[in-house]
Amino acid sequence: MSASVSKLPCVLLTNDDGIDAPGLAVLEAVAAELAHEVWVVAPEHDQSGTSHSISLHSPLRVSRRGERRFGVLGTPGDCVVMAVRHLMGDVTPTLVLSGINRGANLGVETMFSGTVGAAMTGLLLGLPSIALSQAFRDREHVRWDTARALAPDVIRRLAAVSHEAPVCLNVNFPDVEASAAGPLTVTRQGVGLVQGIDVVPQIDPRGMEYHWLRFTRGPRENGPDSETAVVGSGRVSVTPLNFDRTDERTFSVLEAALDTAR
Repeated sequence: MSASVSKLPCVLLTNDDGIDAPGLAVLEAVAAELAHEVWVVAPEHDQSGTSHSISLHSPLRVSRRGERRFGVLGTPGDCVVMAVRHLMGDVTPTLVLSGINRGANLGVETMFSGTVGAAMTGLLLGLPSIALSQAFRDREHVRWDTARALAPDVIRRLAAVSHEAPVCLNVNFPDVEASAAGPLTVTRQGVGLVQGIDVVPQIDPRGMEYHWLRFTRGPRENGPDSETAVVGSGRVSVTPLNFDRTDERTFSVLEAALDTAR
C-alpha cells in the first residue's frame, strides 16, 4: 500500500472500553481516512482487563448501531470473532484495529489488556492486527488529539510493511502534544510498570462485603528499547507480539535437569 495515496479495502475496528468510548470515536475518524470500508464491532460495555477471553458459557447478543456498526454483549475477543465469522458475511477485513485505548498498554499489562487481546484474536484468525493506546497522566485529560493526529501516518506505515505471515503490533502514543512526539520506534515488551495486584475490600449499603481488584504500578527496570522507556521519552512505540510465551532459559534448565534424572 502506498503510504500517501492508496486506501485499504476494508478495516475492522473494535476496542475494550466500549462502543461509546471516545477513543473508538477517534479511531473511527482515523479509519475513515485510511479505508474504503469501515466496520465497527465493539463491546456494549467496558471490557478492560478481559485479555484474550472469549465467551464459551453465555450467549452473545448483538445490537445494530448503524451501517456496518454493531455492539456486542461480550468481550473484545468475542467482537472480533463475531465480526469476522458472522456479521461481515463474505467480507474479510484487510486489517483489524483495536482501540484507541484510554491509557497505555505496556509490558506485562499487555497480558491483561482487552485492547491487545482483541488484536491477538484477529491474529488467531489469520488477520494482521494493530492495538493502539493513548498514554495519560491525568485520566480526565487524555490527549486524544495526539492519537488523532499521529495515528493515520503510523497505521499507514505499519500496514505498508510486508510480512511473511500476519502479525500483531502493539502501538502506544505518548502523553505529549502531537507536535512534540518523537518518531515511531520499534520496541520490546519489557516488564512495564505493573508491580502487583491488590484486593480492595468495600462494604455495600446492606452491610455486605465486596471487593475490587486493582493494579499497583510504579517504576520498574525497563531496558532503553522497551515500550515503557520509549513512550516515557515521548516517542511512539510499536512492539510486535506473538502467542509463544515459552521461556527459553527455563526450557533449557528443565530439559537438562530432566535428562540428567533419567
